[in-house]
Amino acid sequence: MSTAAGQLPGRRKLRLGVVATAATTVLTLLCCVGGVAAYFLTELGGDEENRLTAGLVCDPAYEVDLAGDMPRFSEYGDGQLRNGAIIIKAGQDMHVPARGWVIALATAMQESALRNLANSTVPESLALPHEGVGADHDSLGLFQQRPSWGSAQQRMTPSYAARKFYEKLLEVPNWQRRPLTVVAQQVQVSAFPDAYAKHEDLAGRIVDALAGGAARTVEIAGKAVCDAAAGTRIAASGWTAPIAGGVGSGFRTAERPKHNGVDIAADKGTSIHAASSGRVLVARCDPDHSGQRDCDRDGWPDKGGCGWFVDILHAGGYITRYCHMVVRPHVVPGQSVAAGQVIGLSGSSGNSSGPHLHFEVHVDGDRSSRGAINPVPFMRERGAPLDGTA
Repeated sequence: MSTAAGQLPGRRKLRLGVVATAATTVLTLLCCVGGVAAYFLTELGGDEENRLTAGLVCDPAYEVDLAGDMPRFSEYGDGQLRNGAIIIKAGQDMHVPARGWVIALATAMQESALRNLANSTVPESLALPHEGVGADHDSLGLFQQRPSWGSAQQRMTPSYAARKFYEKLLEVPNWQRRPLTVVAQQVQVSAFPDAYAKHEDLAGRIVDALAGGAARTVEIAGKAVCDAAAGTRIAASGWTAPIAGGVGSGFRTAERPKHNGVDIAADKGTSIHAASSGRVLVARCDPDHSGQRDCDRDGWPDKGGCGWFVDILHAGGYITRYCHMVVRPHVVPGQSVAAGQVIGLSGSSGNSSGPHLHFEVHVDGDRSSRGAINPVPFMRERGAPLDGTA
């Protein structure tokens, strides 16, 4: 039996993020027994209102239509999204993988809120078409580029600005596997290097809307493949399935309504990968019902506790949880991890009847059961399905 989201000490709400609701998927019990797991993050189970989420069509060959109707996003208007489309189209024309489009879009979202900005300290820029006026040194345009990037007219031409960004992006070593904020900072050299990360989730959703679900693709042998991110293969969204295998015991099923994650079958000692880049919040042995911290041995049903486990905070206020590791996690609290990084090995410690990974996703920086959502649709929408199809 896997632990459901139980009451782990030190729980607190960290930051507000993008709230994702998802449809409950009824799945068969694989490795776990009993109707209700015995250990919860909070005694307030909560009845999260779920809604059905329509599956996105993923078409790697989709071409952005710059003249077409723009999708609706409450955060940005039509003109801003059209600038986003120009950024993506530049990436397509340069054959930059879709992960680059997400990074470029998130960067422009931070630098200019997707507006082509003139600058009050650069008089000639005020005579050029613009969508606002900034005053940051002599920076111009969507990416707030300085004179070394080109003339004022060039920097305020969105397609030129995007191409220059991609040229520098492609010079960053291993850019597709590194955290978005690290890569963006390598290109921009910003005074606020951590600011880009908060735009990653929305940037991915905009790329999906404008480019046929492209944020769900991963580069395999030089080709964009939909819904195939797992382990060290990272989707353009920045997410990957933490372990290969199908889901056995599902999220809040009729048999286990307080099971706040899913169980993925895995042999003992299988590598567990961080589902996205982020910062480790917790990495420790979870006490069982009797208060014992004896995670270096196999657990059993109704023992209680998550065993050796890890919680990671990601951009957008998402938290992922990984339970029942066989030995102490490979990471420590406060450590930054990259998507796909091995954080531990699967096992059967804690409230468990056999080796597997118990995996949870929480929103709003809320580690309690109130923040838990169904990870199956959440991960599929990011191109990293948990059902073994990756």
